[in-house]
Amino acid sequence: MMGRLLLAMFVSLMSLPLWADEVVGPHVQGETFEYTTGGQTYKGYLAYNASDDQPRPGVLLVHEWWGLNDYIKQRADQLAALGFVALAVDMYGDGKVAQHPDDAKAFSSQVMQDWPAARARLDAALAALRQHPAVDGDHIAAMGYCFGGGVVMNMALAGMPIDAAISFHGSPTQAVSQPQPFDGLVRIYNGQDDPLVDKQALADMAATLEKDGAKVRVVEYPGATHAFTNPDADALAKEFDLPLGYNAAADAASWQAALLTLDKALNQ
Repeated sequence: MMGRLLLAMFVSLMSLPLWADEVVGPHVQGETFEYTTGGQTYKGYLAYNASDDQPRPGVLLVHEWWGLNDYIKQRADQLAALGFVALAVDMYGDGKVAQHPDDAKAFSSQVMQDWPAARARLDAALAALRQHPAVDGDHIAAMGYCFGGGVVMNMALAGMPIDAAISFHGSPTQAVSQPQPFDGLVRIYNGQDDPLVDKQALADMAATLEKDGAKVRVVEYPGATHAFTNPDADALAKEFDLPLGYNAAADAASWQAALLTLDKALNQ
């Protein structure tokens, strides 16, 4: 009896037109995305859903201090699969990537010590992103990791034209000398056990942002340390004796929280 029932169900399904079961998923396309400022060429990475025929909100992604590597490109691909157009920016120029912490520290420090030059790079990236035909230029957010988290916090502090700034284990160093009003969302996701993020500096950054109109929320994840979103963190910690560590629970929780923030800021 059961065999005849299963056979009947199979025949019934096979009799449906082919299009009835066809589901078109995202076709994520990633490509090098060049933009220039100050006579320098920057080679970012743009990811979007090539199956989509409607302009979608944009997300500017700022890499860790290592530079524009595979990790940040994978995050761009994830966002593209969810319906955003993601531009992973190149803050160092020519797609330069650090292979050692000493180089990463030198590259990132140079950027943060010259905020006007850093802002010019970000402005150029934002302008290029807004002009892309796949992007709804009226809805743009910024998201950053470690060094990049500090960059997006300073983007909000500078009053740059974004709807939200989302930081993961970001350094709260204030690079902006004259903070400007910002009425967007700021979300800061940090590890509670992160020795590389100064708690007082983080509190000061949040207070300054709130004073200038930002809607700030700081979330700290118990047991999580620096670079908790990066699956390569454990290997890097071992290789270079750094206080890094991947935390799958904190990674998943902060990612879901960030997606809710993007939805609120860009889609609603």
